[in-house]
Amino acid sequence: MNKTFKTYAVIFVIVMIVLALLEVNKKETTDWRKNFDINEKSPFGLFVFNNEAKDLFKNNLKKIEQIPYEYYSQHKKSPHNIVVIENNIDRESWNKILTQVSEGSDAFLMVTRMPKEISDSIGYYDSEISFEEENVLKLTDKKFQNDFIKLDKFPSGRGFSFIKPRVEVLGKTVERKNTDQANFIKVKFGKGYIYAHAEPLFLTNYYLLKPGNVKYAQDVFSYLQDRETLWFISNKSSESRFFMRFILSNPALKYAWWIFLGGLILFIFFNAKRKQRIVPVTEPLRNTSLDFVKSIGNLYLQEGDFHDMMAKKAQYFLNKVRMDLLIDTQHLDEEFAKKLHLKTGKTMEMINEAMALIKKAQDPYASVMKEDLTRINKLLDEILK
Repeated sequence: MNKTFKTYAVIFVIVMIVLALLEVNKKETTDWRKNFDINEKSPFGLFVFNNEAKDLFKNNLKKIEQIPYEYYSQHKKSPHNIVVIENNIDRESWNKILTQVSEGSDAFLMVTRMPKEISDSIGYYDSEISFEEENVLKLTDKKFQNDFIKLDKFPSGRGFSFIKPRVEVLGKTVERKNTDQANFIKVKFGKGYIYAHAEPLFLTNYYLLKPGNVKYAQDVFSYLQDRETLWFISNKSSESRFFMRFILSNPALKYAWWIFLGGLILFIFFNAKRKQRIVPVTEPLRNTSLDFVKSIGNLYLQEGDFHDMMAKKAQYFLNKVRMDLLIDTQHLDEEFAKKLHLKTGKTMEMINEAMALIKKAQDPYASVMKEDLTRINKLLDEILK
């Protein structure tokens, strides 16, 4: 066993010990987000309700992962029950649901926020009706008067601030300091009924696992007829089909998997580093075009033919103006200057000065100095920027 291997082994053992100590001292945190996910076991997930829903609806429940608009466009259904629990549904899908209700279906809508146009067509306005940290949900029917649920963790406080006269109130939010507010209603809509509950929090794991709370949930859903029920769930709630989901869902297996991958990467890295051959340095091909340009430039400067260089610069500039700016360069007059000004955005003073130098370069008998060449080169480059 060589020295290098021993070093890597010691480092690996130390890392394993540190990870083990961190895992032992790790404090489990609770996710209190209101996710309403049927696969989440966190307090405000719907894992418990999802497992008990079949019995609650007497095996007539069917979960639909499509949005209502797509589903009803592909399926023609006889009257049935519709359940929506905190699902972000588009307006066209809401209209499809209302159409199904008008034809004889019943819809159970448990959403804290709904598009105003939809709720208004049903017959209510929803808003914040409570700001207390705790409140109680009760049903108005006397046969359910002993069945209630106390919301002691993050109630949304949502309810109905206005309901039309034809709307029947089935449940209320009860508080100590305020009057009772409606949070569960029944509305006749065409041939069917719409049941709207503004506080779906009572269906989450935290509340259903408390003794006595299941009875309230059973009472709420007892208003639906005993027939086929479609529950539209969000696509994000569908169970992951990733082949690693079992390992990644188990904390111990997940840590073991990441440690294995980390060790494998370290092994590959050090092993490849030890056996990798020296890669020879290859010099890039030299750009001789740049050297050629420099040589030609130096030749012109040495010859001192500033007039010829100035004429070539002017000829190159006018060619660029014709090709790129699509301006006729046959007559370098006031119209040409205006077009060049509009296309380049440069000042008329700069353009007029450049035109004067170009005419001077085109004049074979003009006397050209080195300063003229420097100036025209700077001006024409600035105009073409």
